[in-house]
Amino acid sequence: MAKISIRDVDLLNKTVFIRVDFNVPFTPGTLQISSDKRIRASIPTIKLALDGGAAVILASHLGRPKGKRNPDLSLMPVATRLGELMPGPRILMAPDCIGPDVPRPRPGEIVLLENLRFHPEEEANDDTFAQQLATGVDVYVNDAFGAAHRAHASTVGMIKFVPVAAAGLLMNKELEYLTRVTTNPDRPAVAILGGAKVSDKIEVIKNLMKVVDRLLIGGAMAYTFLRARGEATGKSLVEEDKIDLARQLLAEAGDKIMLPADHVVARELKPGAASEAVTRIPDDAMGVDIGPATVKRYIEVILGAKTIIWNGPMGVFEMPPFDGGTVALAKAVAESPAISVVGGGDSEKAVKAAGVADQISHISTGGGASLEFLSGITLPGVAALTDKR
Repeated sequence: MAKISIRDVDLLNKTVFIRVDFNVPFTPGTLQISSDKRIRASIPTIKLALDGGAAVILASHLGRPKGKRNPDLSLMPVATRLGELMPGPRILMAPDCIGPDVPRPRPGEIVLLENLRFHPEEEANDDTFAQQLATGVDVYVNDAFGAAHRAHASTVGMIKFVPVAAAGLLMNKELEYLTRVTTNPDRPAVAILGGAKVSDKIEVIKNLMKVVDRLLIGGAMAYTFLRARGEATGKSLVEEDKIDLARQLLAEAGDKIMLPADHVVARELKPGAASEAVTRIPDDAMGVDIGPATVKRYIEVILGAKTIIWNGPMGVFEMPPFDGGTVALAKAVAESPAISVVGGGDSEKAVKAAGVADQISHISTGGGASLEFLSGITLPGVAALTDKR
């Protein structure tokens, strides 16, 4: 992506606004952060700005406050955790994200703005709100890949009021990996696609059919394809209104698409439920995972690949023992010498559950954003950044 990076910008004595993704999870019923991964991921960019002599403003959303102030969705706990992770610089927590009460940082200081979505104008990409966010800002940096598919005031609108807009280090890494595997990838290139619905992955399938040599389909979406091919699916989840589309995709893809040849089925969907491997799904059973023969076929393709893109689990992986296929493929991806990129969300949980996250080339920090990128959609938060000259 031909966009300038924070490394390309003079930061000395500049006020740098960094859009980060501090939309962290909390332990239910508490204000305790259950995972600080997103905070840690932003630290290299923040440090680079501070080391370059900048005054830093950080901005993020948290949850869905629906345009109203909600103390349970304040970024105050995030400010506390950031201070623990970065004990050196002075970190000020702003009472709001705009207005006269928002403190202005000096070089070497950090101001964390309060939740952007406390204002409905953020998601509406309101010009006046965007201009208020940009007041006094010399350099804009987007390091929130997970929000780059949203055309909001803090990701798109305010950029026209700032002299220069650059990608942060995390954003750069995301774009480099995702561009590498979707633009002239090393071959053979393989995509593993799972999840519940074909409708969620239509554009991804259409785009990746032009890019990869093999598309390995699993998860509940496989049953819509199998029904389109005239195979029995029992009580498996099938999108009846997408069967014709699935048939069309199969015709266009030819032998690129591989579907499960056997299945793990169960009569009820609950942890520890009795299951069996079958080649034909009985009328009173539902598919809950890819079967052992399919696992073997898919692993052979994965181990022969030089590029692997993975988005979506192969079964009901969050409910053992229906996680077997997903875990087996995750271990194969880790073992493969290929460059491997895993989409966020459930795909990330899957490789972590398999214990191989550190053996994947890149795990995306943005589920929705990575899905749109893989669909060939231009992300508005990326398109708005300053082009390299």
